Amino acid sequence: MKITWLGHSAFRIETSKAKILLDPFLSYNASFSGQDIKDVSAGITHILLTHGHGDHVGDTVALAKETGAVVLANADLAAWLGSKGVDNIEMGNTGGTIALGSFSVTFTNALHSSAQITEDGVSHSLGNANGLMLHFDDEASILAMGDTDIFSDMALINELHQPDIGLVPIGDRFTMGGAVAALACRRYFNFKTAIPCHYGTFPIIDQTAEKFIAGMEGSQTDVRAIKPSESLSI
Repeated sequence: MKITWLGHSAFRIETSKAKILLDPFLSYNASFSGQDIKDVSAGITHILLTHGHGDHVGDTVALAKETGAVVLANADLAAWLGSKGVDNIEMGNTGGTIALGSFSVTFTNALHSSAQITEDGVSHSLGNANGLMLHFDDEASILAMGDTDIFSDMALINELHQPDIGLVPIGDRFTMGGAVAALACRRYFNFKTAIPCHYGTFPIIDQTAEKFIAGMEGSQTDVRAIKPSESLSI
């Protein structure tokens, strides 16, 4: 498995049978600067979305139309994407699991919001925010936490799914800060590897992973604070 951080909460996940884009906020993502959308979207088979905010939906509509990739999202967000011309959609909701060939995705809880504001200034709710639990046939399992605060039922997510890898939001203001994210990982999960994300993108969120790294010192988890465009092979 190869995991590439594209900046913010966007990742490319490659296995022998699937090429996945997670929350592909690319075009207006300052952390994506210097990378090429055509390169990172080459051959993608799936686009997975945690929730409906613009810094997660990102380039989904254009990429879905261009590549024909399957788009997975909660039912409300999926319906909205359908109205934008995306037609290869798998919709679900919290607690549901969807089989996608060589892997499955379960919608887990996340404490956050999910909406889009249209050009007329109206805010449209796009369902609940979620985390996404990815189980692969022959690879490590991944929990993409999505945008969230800490919550005690993270322990139940770990009990049910035992994720190997955590994609952990740490930027504060809109999600957990680094210290709280470290507490969440240490108290509720047994990640073999944790990759911090959702930081360094905008001036008003934390610019580095230092607080998270400090909070994880002494844990059994391998913290990999890779830079945008860098990859991790597992």
